[in-house]
Amino acid sequence: MNAETLKGHLDLLLLTALEAHPAHGYAIAETLRARSEQAFDLPEGTLYPALHRLERAGLLASRWSDQSGRRRRVYHLTAKGRRALVKRQRDWLDFARAMRAVVGVQA
Repeated sequence: MNAETLKGHLDLLLLTALEAHPAHGYAIAETLRARSEQAFDLPEGTLYPALHRLERAGLLASRWSDQSGRRRRVYHLTAKGRRALVKRQRDWLDFARAMRAVVGVQA
């Protein structure tokens, strides 16, 4: 996937990946890769700065976990993050409808 195409959608993807349950960075990347049929293969240099930025914005919170004998930072949505996710999903659907209307491609 072209990085420019992904730009502007990364936050929505990350928030969506955490909607169902908390996860560590590698699991988030795997979720996005699997759901997108390998289209979204985020490098660490993209994934972790975005997770940290969302955490600083109060949309995510994290804690350290020692599950499976490995220390990992596990991220989860905050209440503010859940509200932001709903808003961004609506905004994206509006954007997609408008793009389809202009471009003429049917889903």
